[in-house]
Amino acid sequence: MTAFLKKTLALLATSAFLTAMIFLGLGYIVSWPAASPEKADVIIVLGGDDGLRVSKGAELYHAGFADALLLTGLDSRYYRPGKLNWRERKLISLGIPGEAIHVDIVSTSTWEEAANTLSAMNKNGWQRALVISDPPHMLRLQHTWTKVFTGSSKRFVLIATKPEWWHPLLWWNNETGSRFVLSEIKKNLYYAVMYY
Repeated sequence: MTAFLKKTLALLATSAFLTAMIFLGLGYIVSWPAASPEKADVIIVLGGDDGLRVSKGAELYHAGFADALLLTGLDSRYYRPGKLNWRERKLISLGIPGEAIHVDIVSTSTWEEAANTLSAMNKNGWQRALVISDPPHMLRLQHTWTKVFTGSSKRFVLIATKPEWWHPLLWWNNETGSRFVLSEIKKNLYYAVMYY
């Protein structure tokens, strides 16, 4: 075997190995910013879920991490004050008092959720927030919220739910996990160009 062929095969093997490691590591990359909860003033429950984020918000509230919850992602076209949204009803059914629940009906994107949450924190005197979403959403949240909160004294901690479909190493082996990770990779690239 010639030296050139050996070098070419070694380069191809190294490239294949690195590609496999990056591919397998995507689940860890998109979810690494998640942290453990700590005492805060408000729990932000981001929209776009089937109830798992709401349940996590109630769990943290009952554990004493904050005295207020802010639901984002409620569609203003369908929201009617006095007529509770399904997420508000779920929180109340989980024992959260109605006066502890705040709503954001104007945010339609992760960027807007961060900006409108910062405004709500300023308005309500909240200094620290726990932000709840699903694991693959954490990387984009970290970059977006850090950018929006730059120059502010307000702080946030990202808290991931624990969906049955999620495993950071085997994300590709589950339809929901793979769809979410690939979508987040695209959205992270878009946000990097548009916002960061």
